[in-house]
Amino acid sequence: MPTPAEFSPPVHERTQTKGYLMPLPTFHMIEGAPQPVATFSHASEVDGWVFLTGQMPTWPGEPDRALPEGVAAQTIRVMENLKIVLAGMGLGLENVAQARVYLTEFDRDYAEMNDTYQSFFAKGKLPARTCIGVTGLAVGALVEIDVVAKRP
Repeated sequence: MPTPAEFSPPVHERTQTKGYLMPLPTFHMIEGAPQPVATFSHASEVDGWVFLTGQMPTWPGEPDRALPEGVAAQTIRVMENLKIVLAGMGLGLENVAQARVYLTEFDRDYAEMNDTYQSFFAKGKLPARTCIGVTGLAVGALVEIDVVAKRP
């Protein structure tokens, strides 16, 4: 994976819309990141904004490996997967501006997920966040997190 100093952001194609040049998104698949569970890119980028697909608590290179047990362990795996994708883009968690968390057992798991999630960020440097209770997630996961990051 490239380091932030080695990563060169793509030059975005532009399209003419009503007299304005609008950038087109660039789509990224990151080597070493977990295989997506459906047909989508790990990230898309436009004008320095990077939108990461929700990560599951799956293991890079081991799609058939059992998920970690419990929401804390799954949150750690999800955050590590997000870090892999961000690093592949030459970014880190410090570049994250916004996050969305999806929990299948909101009342039971919120506090434990929250404690684990916040441990990945510097004190006072937490991104804006929404947390949503859902009826189910792919691969039987308890938690999924997607983020939006901004290039410096």
